[in-house]
Amino acid sequence: MKNELLPTSFPGINEEVYAGFWVRVGAKILDFIVLLPVMGLVFYFNSLSRTASIDILIPNLLFSLAFEVVLVKTYGGTPGKLIMGLKIIQKNGDNINWKASFYRFSVEFFISILGAYVLFLTLNLIDDSTYASLGFLKRNQLMSTINPIPMKIQSWTNMAWLISGVIVLISNARKRTTHDFIAGTVVIKSIYLNRIREIINSTPINEE
Repeated sequence: MKNELLPTSFPGINEEVYAGFWVRVGAKILDFIVLLPVMGLVFYFNSLSRTASIDILIPNLLFSLAFEVVLVKTYGGTPGKLIMGLKIIQKNGDNINWKASFYRFSVEFFISILGAYVLFLTLNLIDDSTYASLGFLKRNQLMSTINPIPMKIQSWTNMAWLISGVIVLISNARKRTTHDFIAGTVVIKSIYLNRIREIINSTPINEE
């Protein structure tokens, strides 16, 4: 494929080919449902002991890489996006590569690492007997009390990233969000992929 940006519309395709806000929300909800068993497993380990909570931090980060990077590179999307009939491709129409797949998740991964580090520091401020004696809610209240500022910074960072992504998505014709610009990707409705490639292989593409 040419190393250029796909056009905003394609001859012969009357519908919007790029994935907008609500269909992406639907994909996120489906991903959440798919991940419920994993979340349950993490919750189970966290309930065992303080040591188990620490031990699960790195495997949790590695799983997020597999889910958001390996699946995207291999199949063109997370399960939620695939179920919703979406596909992540590079901005020129090529299949997404490893570099773009990682870049797309890089900011969220950094935020996840920050969160894991804050949690690690906080857990080390609690002794094993206190941790074991508390239920889920009281344990989280205690951790927020012990290390309130770093936890708030993580929450604010997550919220800022989410809001910026929504603003960017609704502000451009190709419905690209922040991580799409970072990685050089677009999200399209997969039923149009072959037709899009036929068009861009036979028609010169002008950079906008």
